[in-house]
Amino acid sequence: MDARPRLSRKVVASLAGVRNVDLELPSAAMLALPERVVQFGTGAFLRGFAEFFVDEANRRGAFNGRVVAVSSTGSSRDAELNEQNGLFTLAIQGVEQGNAFRRNRVIGSLSRAISARDQWDAVLAVARDPAITLVISNSTEVGIVLDPADTFDAQPPRSFPGKLTRFLAERGRAFDYDEQRGLIVLPCELIDENGTKLAAIVRELAELWQLDGRFQRWADRAVVFCNTLVDRIVPGIVSIDEATAVATSVGYRDELLTACEPYALFAIEGHDDLRGHLGFAGEDARIIVARDIGPYRERKVRVLNGAHTVVSSVALLAGLETVRDACDDDRVGRFLRRVVFDEIVPSVDAPDTEEFARGVLERFSNPYIRHALIDLTLYNTAKMRARVVPSIVAYYERMGRAPGSLAFGFASYLEFKRGEHPLGRTRSGSTIPDDSSGDRVRDAWRDVDLDSDVALADLARVVCADASLWGIDLTTINGFSDLVADHLTRIVRQGVRVSLDAHLTEPATT
Repeated sequence: MDARPRLSRKVVASLAGVRNVDLELPSAAMLALPERVVQFGTGAFLRGFAEFFVDEANRRGAFNGRVVAVSSTGSSRDAELNEQNGLFTLAIQGVEQGNAFRRNRVIGSLSRAISARDQWDAVLAVARDPAITLVISNSTEVGIVLDPADTFDAQPPRSFPGKLTRFLAERGRAFDYDEQRGLIVLPCELIDENGTKLAAIVRELAELWQLDGRFQRWADRAVVFCNTLVDRIVPGIVSIDEATAVATSVGYRDELLTACEPYALFAIEGHDDLRGHLGFAGEDARIIVARDIGPYRERKVRVLNGAHTVVSSVALLAGLETVRDACDDDRVGRFLRRVVFDEIVPSVDAPDTEEFARGVLERFSNPYIRHALIDLTLYNTAKMRARVVPSIVAYYERMGRAPGSLAFGFASYLEFKRGEHPLGRTRSGSTIPDDSSGDRVRDAWRDVDLDSDVALADLARVVCADASLWGIDLTTINGFSDLVADHLTRIVRQGVRVSLDAHLTEPATT
C-alpha cells in the first residue's frame, strides 16, 4: 500500500512552500472562495473541463467562486471527493509544437459533492444560496429528456431536467421571484441546441406540475439557458504505473487523479454582453461566446465525436484497447484517416474543417492519454444517430452515392451489438457501458441464421430502415444498406481485420 499522504487541504498547505516545477497548487485564498456554481455531475469530464476553467479564472482573480457538485447517486466518487476536500490532481499531458510535456495541477475550484439521492435537502439549500449564479451539467446525450413520471415532491425527481426544475422552483420561491436572483444554465451535454431543449423540458415540467405562474414568468426572464459546445478529451483514467509516477513526482496519492489533453474549447451561444455575466470566461481565448455556435458544433461533433464513434467498434473488434492504438494500427489507422478525410470532412459545412481534422488526429495520437475504446461505446446507439448518421446523409446529398467507409463502420457497430465481443469482456470481469437504446439492435440478432448471407443482409436492411433509431430510414440512402450488408457478411465470416484489408483495397468514395 502507498504510504504517501492522501491529497487534502492539509497536504496542499504542507506543500505550499516546497518548490516543485511539476506541480501547480491552489492558494489558501482560492480554497476559501464562496460557492457560486452548482454542477449536476461529478464525472471525469466535468472535473477536467468545467472545474479546470473555473480554476483558471480563480487563479487570474477573474471569477472568485467555487463549484458544488451534485451527483445522482451516493457513489464512491462523492465520498472520495469529500475525503479529499474537493481537491483532485489534473494531469494535463500532450504534445505542443512537437514537444511532449506533462503538467500536474491541483484543482481547487470544487468545494464539495452532494448526493441528490441521499442529500436532496442539501441540494435545495444550495438553490436558496444567493451567491449561486451558474448551473453546469453533463448528464450525457440521453440526460436531457422529459420523464413524464417525474414528480415535484420526489426526493429527488428521477431525471436531470426534473431535478433542475425543482431546484429552480425552490430558488424562485426563496427569493420571491426576484429577477436579480436568476441563473445562467450551461448544459454540457453533447446534443444540438442543448440549452434550448433543456429550457423546453423545464417549461413542460412546470406545466405538468402546475407550478405557480410566477415561476414560469421568472424562469423566462431571469434564467438564461445557453446552447453550448464542449471540446476536450478527458478520459480520466490513468494506469497504475502512471498514477505511481505522478504520486512520486508530487509527493502524495490521489484517488481522483484525472488525465486530460492540453486542448480545450468551450463555445457558448449568447448575446455580446453574456461574457461579462459569466464571470469565469474573462479573456480566455478558449472560451468563445458567439451569437451562433452552430459551425463550431457541427465541425466538432461530426469530425471528432463522429470519428470516435465510427472507429470504436472497428477497433474493438480488431482487438485494440485505446484510441491511440487505433491510430497506430496499420489497418485501423488507415481506415480512420480514410473515413475522416474522404467522407466526414467533405460532408461538413464549416470553416477550416480539414485543418481541424488534422488536429483531431494528432490529439487522438497523444502518447499520454489512455482513452479506452470501450468507454466510447457508452450510449453507442444514441451517439451513432447524433454523430455519424448526419455525415452519412450529408455525404450522400453532396456526392450522390453512399459512403463506403461509414457503411463499414456501421456494419462493425452491428457486429459489436451482436454481443460476442461484449460477452467476452463480461466473462473476464470487465463491465460494458450502458446502451439501452441499442436493445432493438441486439434483439434483431436473436433469430438470425449466421450461416445465411440472405439473413445477414435482411438484418442490415431492417436495422437501417428503423427511423425511430436513426431519425431517418437509411435504406432511402441509395446503396447504403447494401454496402452495410456486404461489409457485415464479410465481417461475420472473416473477422474485421481481413474485412478491413478488403475494404482498404477498394477505391475511396470521394
